[in-house]
Amino acid sequence: MIRRLLRSLLTWPDARGWGLCLLIGGLTLAFISVVAGFAGLLHWQPRTVGWPLHFLEVLLVPAFSEEVVFRGLLVPDQDETRWPALWIGAAVLVFMAWHVVEALFILPGAHQFLTPAFLACAGMLGLGCALMRYRTGSIWPAVILHGLLVWTWQVFFGGPDIRQLMA
Repeated sequence: MIRRLLRSLLTWPDARGWGLCLLIGGLTLAFISVVAGFAGLLHWQPRTVGWPLHFLEVLLVPAFSEEVVFRGLLVPDQDETRWPALWIGAAVLVFMAWHVVEALFILPGAHQFLTPAFLACAGMLGLGCALMRYRTGSIWPAVILHGLLVWTWQVFFGGPDIRQLMA
């Protein structure tokens, strides 16, 4: 698993891989936008200060740290297994379960993490990121998608940041 992670960190997608990631990312964001919008998880509340630095924070935690575990370690390379869908599905379910654990034990203010709509969005994000990682061999498109999604939610649409959730 450590070799898998190192390969995913050292691999950069080619132009075709980035194109596929744009398609997967667009579909992922469309699904999440619809579900989150209808469920009331999105509220237009743009921040006016601190958002450029906040992007770097979100890129590290949760994006990079979660992608290392849930995609870098758990999602196989294309030549590793006969049943990639099983591994990808397991990675998605573990990612969703992680958000429940976070809400119950780590981030006491993260009540939204326990809603079916949020978990559906987390599952879709996990699936999109896992497909990117599996198809390109690289963790970086997943880190970027994850980071951009969380940052956009927190900076423009009223999503809570970690400091708020720990209070």
